Amino acid sequence: MAYDALVLVSFGGPERPEDVLPFLQNVTRGRGVPPERLAEVAEHYLHFGGVSPINEQNRELLAAIRADFAANGIDLPVYWGNRNWDPMLADTVTRMRDDGVKRALAFVTSAYGGYSSCRQYQEDIAAARAAVGPDAPVIEKLRQFWDHPGFVEPHADAVQAALAQLDPAKRDTTRLVFTAHSVPTSMAATAGPNGGRYTAQLAEAARLVHAAAAPDLPYDLVWQSRSGPPQVPWLEPDINDHLASLAESGVTGVVVSPIGFVSDHLEVVWDLDTEALETAKQFGLDFVRAGTPGTDPRFVTMVRELVTERTAPDGERLRRRLGELPMWDTCPTPCCVPAARRP
Repeated sequence: MAYDALVLVSFGGPERPEDVLPFLQNVTRGRGVPPERLAEVAEHYLHFGGVSPINEQNRELLAAIRADFAANGIDLPVYWGNRNWDPMLADTVTRMRDDGVKRALAFVTSAYGGYSSCRQYQEDIAAARAAVGPDAPVIEKLRQFWDHPGFVEPHADAVQAALAQLDPAKRDTTRLVFTAHSVPTSMAATAGPNGGRYTAQLAEAARLVHAAAAPDLPYDLVWQSRSGPPQVPWLEPDINDHLASLAESGVTGVVVSPIGFVSDHLEVVWDLDTEALETAKQFGLDFVRAGTPGTDPRFVTMVRELVTERTAPDGERLRRRLGELPMWDTCPTPCCVPAARRP
């Protein structure tokens, strides 16, 4: 099937202090997050001048994708639209329509399945198209890429680089800790057509990075960035609680790898580089946070490969991947829809 554009779809973030609270209200609308929690998270953004790193990171990724497409003969314009802040996706879809785009692919800056990491982006795309009207371009999301070498290998190299900063004499008491965004346990249970897909994909990605980077070290997969009401169960343990437990068990140093993320946005630089680092210091742990793919050339090449595997005839598709979990080109319906909303 022919496509005439690619759109980069991401989360979005504020770029000035007065944007912070309206942005957070967009993010949490309908989720019952108490105002005091919004105020607390707003302070995280204001700590960095009210600017989230994510938009600039997406501009850099956008430029890298365009350059890679041009160098490799991929004649597709590349657009960018966000879920929660400018450039808003509906505005981007309007511009695509005005430019004559009829059918586009979407690359979403989330590697995993699950409601907030995949299905909600599908809903955002559908809502943006509905807002534009019947002449909006068709937009089809590219597949999840948790086990693509272009995602796994940059994470593995970043873990090795982080380990090199710790004392090799203490390697026997060093631990590798992978983190991802926590979600409500009910949402994790309904991820994928049979449930549990979000946690299974993260466990597989962690296994792959561990095997490539430091197979001699023990490792854990833990969670960060919880934002919901306290009475709702979320995936645990939290990274900070886990660091305290590791220190009590005799661990002297940790490398923390944000395997759930593709770039060093605010939930990395605050929740890990600020809060988790402070926790590690409190308990006397040596702490190094590994990097994320960002604009690593292998990650940029992965975007092109996802496009070409989708556009190639079935018999010619090369789906580069390292893991063994089932995958698909397009998500089944009603994959990852919360149980309360299923028919």
